[in-house]
Amino acid sequence: MSKPRTLEREEPNYFGAGPALLPTDVLTQAAYDLLSYDNDTIGIGEISHRSKPASAVINDTKQNLRTLLDIPDNYEVFFLQGGGTTAFSVVPYNLIANYAKRTGKKGRAAYAVTGTWSSKAVEEANRLGFEADTVVNTKKINYGDIPPYSEWDPIKEDTAYLWICDNETVNGNEFFGTPSEDYLPKGVELVADMSSNILSKKIDVSKYGLIMAGAQKNIGIAGLTIYIIRKDLLDQASDEQLRKLDIALCPIAFDFPTVVKNNSAYNTIPLFTCQILKLVTEKLIKEKGIDEIEKTNIKKAKLLYDTLDKYADFYKLPVTNPKVRSNMNVVFKTPSEELDAKFVKEADAANLKGLKGHRSTGGIRASIYNAVSYASVEKLVKFVEEFAKNNS
Repeated sequence: MSKPRTLEREEPNYFGAGPALLPTDVLTQAAYDLLSYDNDTIGIGEISHRSKPASAVINDTKQNLRTLLDIPDNYEVFFLQGGGTTAFSVVPYNLIANYAKRTGKKGRAAYAVTGTWSSKAVEEANRLGFEADTVVNTKKINYGDIPPYSEWDPIKEDTAYLWICDNETVNGNEFFGTPSEDYLPKGVELVADMSSNILSKKIDVSKYGLIMAGAQKNIGIAGLTIYIIRKDLLDQASDEQLRKLDIALCPIAFDFPTVVKNNSAYNTIPLFTCQILKLVTEKLIKEKGIDEIEKTNIKKAKLLYDTLDKYADFYKLPVTNPKVRSNMNVVFKTPSEELDAKFVKEADAANLKGLKGHRSTGGIRASIYNAVSYASVEKLVKFVEEFAKNNS
């Protein structure tokens, strides 16, 4: 006989990379909102995306992000359907169109390939017909390090932007800082994919021309991507000007100025997804704020990495430089694929879920996003130690 359904659950110890763990109290409130929003007879997924309540959800979520990230007034916050992969396609259209307006030229792009997702981003830009250069590629070292900017190739003339993936979810490396003016020429915008570390640490938004982040890894569910863009980058060449320069036109639903003008609701925004973003950001503001979140995330990551390093003869970390190890996605392997599979199976039986590595890399991956508690990481660390002792 099946158990009666309730809105309560035992707190999970879940380390999946995305879609990822969310706070139980957020999900409980979202479940109620799905049935009845703001004491109405219909739920959040049933109201018009252009109604006053819908606009309030969008605006409140934007304001929460502004508060948490201290976003300057000359930046716009908006949402687009899809995830990071959608951004791989739409960012080149929009920023090249801005470059054309500024310079009258058909610009190019630069990409730092430090893992799976930045590799896919530059592949997509080239596939769409944009000139996209790779200024650094660490695939030969299995993405185990991020070299200093002094070792990157120079950025070419007429480059509109430099793309980085701030945290590589698959490969477990992370940027801690931004390039100086010595490397990044004036007028070349820094674009960062922060899908898997948004709101996990303090950042200086003013250092970036554009930040994008799929919601489903650290702060929400799949369906929306957050964009934070400096407002002057929304000024784009006309369709006629773009055609003269042989620059492809962006599909209207992904045209940044159009989306901003319509408050992220040019077409039907997945409002339930946005409501969850609102609830998560409200909770972060109320309980911690970014300073405390970052401290906790550093503490969680240090505990796990120190334990893995303690058993360095057993566990191997592909990211060989500790200074660029991700605080969100900890990747490691045991001495064999068979032991990797055994680790994941036994961990699952111990109620430590979602630890299987990405299909492209194998091994083990513990994603310790904001919603993963320090207590959960302590339980994982205890298992890591016992498994090493029992299988060495």
